[in-house]
Amino acid sequence: MKEIYLDNAATTKVSDEVVRAMQPYYTDIYANSSSKHAIGVKAREAVEKARKIIADKMGAKPSEIIFTSGGTESNNLALKGLFYANYPAKNHIVTTKIEHDSVLNICRWLEKQGAKVTYLKVDKEGFISLADLDKAITTKTFLVSVIHGNNEIGTIQNIEAIGKLCKEKGVLFHTDACQSFTKVPISVNKMNVDLITLNAHKIHGPKGVGALYVREGIKISPLLHGGGQEKGLRSGTENVPSVVGFAKAVELCKDSDIKKMIMLRNKLIKGLLDIPDVQLNGSINNRLCNNINVSFKGIDGETLLAYLERYGIYCSAGSACMSNTSEKSHVLKAIGLTEKEIESSLRISLSRYNTQKEIDFFVGKVKEIVKKLRNI
Repeated sequence: MKEIYLDNAATTKVSDEVVRAMQPYYTDIYANSSSKHAIGVKAREAVEKARKIIADKMGAKPSEIIFTSGGTESNNLALKGLFYANYPAKNHIVTTKIEHDSVLNICRWLEKQGAKVTYLKVDKEGFISLADLDKAITTKTFLVSVIHGNNEIGTIQNIEAIGKLCKEKGVLFHTDACQSFTKVPISVNKMNVDLITLNAHKIHGPKGVGALYVREGIKISPLLHGGGQEKGLRSGTENVPSVVGFAKAVELCKDSDIKKMIMLRNKLIKGLLDIPDVQLNGSINNRLCNNINVSFKGIDGETLLAYLERYGIYCSAGSACMSNTSEKSHVLKAIGLTEKEIESSLRISLSRYNTQKEIDFFVGKVKEIVKKLRNI
């Protein structure tokens, strides 16, 4: 039985090209990139080339890219690093109720350290109100943090408008772009973003590597102290193979892949909405190219998931980052879904490797299983 993987918002397959690009840095050019000998210099050159590739994708300077172990560390460095750099003169953060757990849990922890946090509401499609953001910013606010493309419902915030408001107010602006990077065009200057969280494993790169874009001139306190790597902001020997793999994954992202995923996404949505009593969660028009989140009236999402797995189909009944807890999705709660609607939800997330044949098979099986479960 061929497996159909539709959980790409959780992680993606590492592409063969990425694996090939990484391999020499495990076996041949394996030196520490801080070493001054010839192999060390080659490793350093590879890191700096990767830094430029990632920076160029966003219109940033290579010196503004700090490599980390992934999105969670980048979010920690951004929020905690800025808090400690600004406290006690400024201690207020504005964020949203639909952030990734790695932002919300940081904020809750920072509140115990003396931070004040405002959690903005969102509308039924998952958008914040600019008027609410405007009202929330005070003279004590040092940071606004708003996720770019939501990991559960795929809603893409108007980052340019948020960035413009933050710039007018003289407040730093951070966005978690782990789900949106390479899927949605990002320009650090056009969007007026000061810090951006990125990772590799959502775009067919390796796990365990990410980056934080930090606009030149911004003061931030490091979380890790040691040898002073990454401009002193992230000490520790650079993970050269993974950094190379991250850059290769960025290079491989093409507009044609985005168009393909949009086509498959729309086909999938149309097929699922043909089933009676199914609703799409999130924005209809402004959503990630690979995200579908739906609720099936009268169906338990976990049960549906178990039935699909029998056919080798893998997707998610909620955010993978929440799967180790019994809590219901805070994102679906925030957009106003009832407990029953949350329990009946399914997140399907595509990649460039999915095919039309797979989508047809998936939709057919969902229709068959939903009918069977409703009859029961």
